[in-house]
Amino acid sequence: MAQVKITETVLRDAHQSLLATRMTMDEMRPILSTMDKVGFHSVECWGGATFDSCLRFLNEDPWERLRILKKEMPNTKLQMLFRGQNMLGYRHYADDVLEYFVKKSVSNGIDIIRIFDALNDIRNLETAVKAAKKEGAETQIAISYTLGDIFTTDYYVDYAKRIEAIGADSICIKDMAALLTPYETEKLVKALKANVKIPIQLHTHYTSGLASMCLLKGIEAGVDIIDTAMSPLALGTSHAPTESMVAALQGTEYDTGLDLKLLTEIRDYFMGLRKKYIDSGLLDPKMLAVDANALIYQVPGGMLSNLLSQLKQAGKSDQFEEVLREVPRVREDAGFPPLVTPTSQIVGTQAVFNVIMGERYKTVTKEFKGLVKGEYGKTPAPISPEFRKKILGDEAPIECRPADLIAPELDKLKADAAKWTEQEEDVLSYAMFGQVAEKFFEKRRDKNNGIDNVHADKANKVMPV
Repeated sequence: MAQVKITETVLRDAHQSLLATRMTMDEMRPILSTMDKVGFHSVECWGGATFDSCLRFLNEDPWERLRILKKEMPNTKLQMLFRGQNMLGYRHYADDVLEYFVKKSVSNGIDIIRIFDALNDIRNLETAVKAAKKEGAETQIAISYTLGDIFTTDYYVDYAKRIEAIGADSICIKDMAALLTPYETEKLVKALKANVKIPIQLHTHYTSGLASMCLLKGIEAGVDIIDTAMSPLALGTSHAPTESMVAALQGTEYDTGLDLKLLTEIRDYFMGLRKKYIDSGLLDPKMLAVDANALIYQVPGGMLSNLLSQLKQAGKSDQFEEVLREVPRVREDAGFPPLVTPTSQIVGTQAVFNVIMGERYKTVTKEFKGLVKGEYGKTPAPISPEFRKKILGDEAPIECRPADLIAPELDKLKADAAKWTEQEEDVLSYAMFGQVAEKFFEKRRDKNNGIDNVHADKANKVMPV
């Protein structure tokens, strides 16, 4: 067993999980040169919801953020999270836009691209893998981990083999909802290591209180790399603490080789930020508590709060338990999608409608219809023809890769964004977030023209994974 490597998530997933992705570049910058000395396998610092948050709430250019990160951490691989054909947006994009986004991400400083699809539909990942490899980036595909009768070890092994076959450099077990348990982790990792040759990385959240144990059992079973977060922004819905895992492995065959004294210096810096976040109300201490409901209901913690909120708005909060029983039924009807963004919102909202209307599928949301139709890709299990007919009527389902139906759109986007463009990357900001990007461009232009800028809204709004 080789030395275990660590991907540090404090600059992306940790603050996305605990602070609605509100850490600013000014807050990051003072500690970056110190982080660069540690010797992390990589620092995850871009992608996911950071791009949206920069434009929408922080009045920051996400591309400029990436360039600063690269300049300040020249010795560390920078890693991003990429939602397959959705990239960093919330719809599928044409291949030409995806290829251009990958090209610009790599040229601005990204070294490793972690790509995932909410349905584990490998067709939605192939273009991104080819584009990343063309640009010379390390390409990792993440398996969206979930529970259910069809999600056996054999299911994950089969998916991992297909991931390896399309040219991924590594595989990540991505347990966004903290559904893994220690011994299940051991079993899964052993099976993957026995069937694929590329490295395995483990990403799990602390929500249920099991992350450190899952990481340790995963390491003993052969995991090559683990995701952790500096302790001030660890635990709760974030990750296991970096320093704790480094200490746990010291002096063993798995020793990370990282310097705890240097990590303590970084910890002290983030403790100052943590106090600031708690004092401002941005970090809710409730987010740091253990919540094993994810294991009981097999529903992500964020989804539970969304369901309760929807029921309260409808004056039906007494039907919460009924909705929780309805979620797995809706999920089964829809082909067992993993409950991650955006499928968790789609399935959960439909379950709420089924319960409060008193009749299943009396009202069907546009998004649920799209899921059944195949607009998001192929579901892990087939959807029965009878159910499809009930939801779609005479509409034909989409059997091909959804992006095959999208004509090239980069040239049109460039034309639409032309009046705002100050750098080539601006068209990609516009492609992802349209009106939000336009508002950012307008503020940037005002600032450049010496007009006082309006402070960005930093209200604590939830950002998706």
